[in-house]
Amino acid sequence: MKRFVIMMVGKTHSGKTSFAKELEDRVEQAVMIDQDTHALFLQNNYQKLVPKTGPNDLKHAITQIIVDYTVNETDAHLILSNANLNRSSRTRLLNYYLDRGFTSIIVYFDLPESLLRKRIAIGNRDMGILRTSSSFEQVLDRQLRIGRMEEPSADEADHLFVIRELNNVGHVLDKVINTIQN
Repeated sequence: MKRFVIMMVGKTHSGKTSFAKELEDRVEQAVMIDQDTHALFLQNNYQKLVPKTGPNDLKHAITQIIVDYTVNETDAHLILSNANLNRSSRTRLLNYYLDRGFTSIIVYFDLPESLLRKRIAIGNRDMGILRTSSSFEQVLDRQLRIGRMEEPSADEADHLFVIRELNNVGHVLDKVINTIQN
């Protein structure tokens, strides 16, 4: 069976996790990896181990254990739902999967800032995942200000799909599923 790694790329509140959950529901043998879930697990169960500053190495270690298990002990596709904003980080991650025989798909959420701000205003996401910001507005401001977002290009993955409007989500979801199933 051909295995895929599907990587979501986009700013906060662009719909990466919702898309990933829908994809996981519709694709047999797919596992969604969501570091926000791991961050909440640590915050709710091991708060004393969550670092106040710097990288959350424990969260990353938990994620890596789940990824390694999925890659080595199952035949599941992997869906990576987190931001993946930096090209060098994406390349490092995708090379890990390429070395293990996966075919790569990037789904890039390129939604307007005004829409993201509206989604943040009406959203009800758990703030427990935040460590270095006090709000999702601050997260978006930081993503925009420091230029952490490096737009993916077609040469980064075997397949690249771009979502620029919310009414395009269903169509792109169907195209990704078609790619996996054919």
